[in-house]
Amino acid sequence: MSDDGSEEFPEEGTNLGTYEGDRNEADERHGRGKAVLPNGDTYEGEYQHGMRHGKGTYRFKNGARYIGDYAKNKKQGLGEFIYPDGSKYEGNWQDDLRNGHGKYTYVNGDTYEGEWNNHVRHGQGKYTYQATASQYIGTWKDGKREGGGEWIHNNHKYVGGFANDQPHGEGKYVFQHVGCEQRGEYVTHELPQSNEEEEEEPTIITVAKWKSKTIHPLISA
Repeated sequence: MSDDGSEEFPEEGTNLGTYEGDRNEADERHGRGKAVLPNGDTYEGEYQHGMRHGKGTYRFKNGARYIGDYAKNKKQGLGEFIYPDGSKYEGNWQDDLRNGHGKYTYVNGDTYEGEWNNHVRHGQGKYTYQATASQYIGTWKDGKREGGGEWIHNNHKYVGGFANDQPHGEGKYVFQHVGCEQRGEYVTHELPQSNEEEEEEPTIITVAKWKSKTIHPLISA
């Protein structure tokens, strides 16, 4: 679930390269115009006092492109960023970063729609796995599942806590097709993993295991 292809590409300064378009009395780029930058990138859209400001399209020489709002040379407001690998983000930007609400479509077809902070999934959101149609709906922190959420699969779902991107603590499995739910908790265990080099100490990995407590029938509404 990493943001593959999400690394940003630096945009060239505005007063470089060739420019065709409107200018103000101070001979600044002001109004609408098109610039071809020294590195091969292009920008076509609105300027204000020499800076990209308003609606515009910035095309990177590597095939990426941004279509949306600018404020003082930075992506700000609503915009769509299409990455070279075909992944795409549509939503809110602040100071050149994904911030606020937005939808990211990954190269493998997975999607995340929800809140972002400083370029990563953070807040409430829904992640859908293309291959299985499974979904996680809940809280995110710094790009990982954290807090309360629902992990929904084809014939059951887990409702409970998450920590460090994995189920954690008390929760329940709901089996709608058989009319029952299993309550319990995820307990973490530390397991040593041997390394190929005998002189190196074994690596400790943390594994979460489900511990069932009780089973209850589902109550119809």
